[in-house]
Amino acid sequence: MTINVTMVRIFLTEADAQLKPLLKQLHDDEQVKGVTAFRGIAGFGASGQMHSSSLLDISLDLPQVIEFFDEQDKVAEILSELASSFEPGHVVSWSADVNI
Repeated sequence: MTINVTMVRIFLTEADAQLKPLLKQLHDDEQVKGVTAFRGIAGFGASGQMHSSSLLDISLDLPQVIEFFDEQDKVAEILSELASSFEPGHVVSWSADVNI
């Protein structure tokens, strides 16, 4: 048996310092069904600026991705609250099925 949910992926960088407050909001305030945070080793966005790590570079501006899911209506409300917190193109969402 499955239920339909909305998956959300938010693209950040470490320098933005948005990870901890966002995780706290999704966990404590919104209580979404599931959240995962990823730390990238390299990436770039619309600006074309490369964010990467190497032995010579102690970068504190690596890519970060937050992924979460919950019921469609709940996610729609969360996304409307978060809309002003992120630049256009940094939040992606899609429909998915979760086994229960």
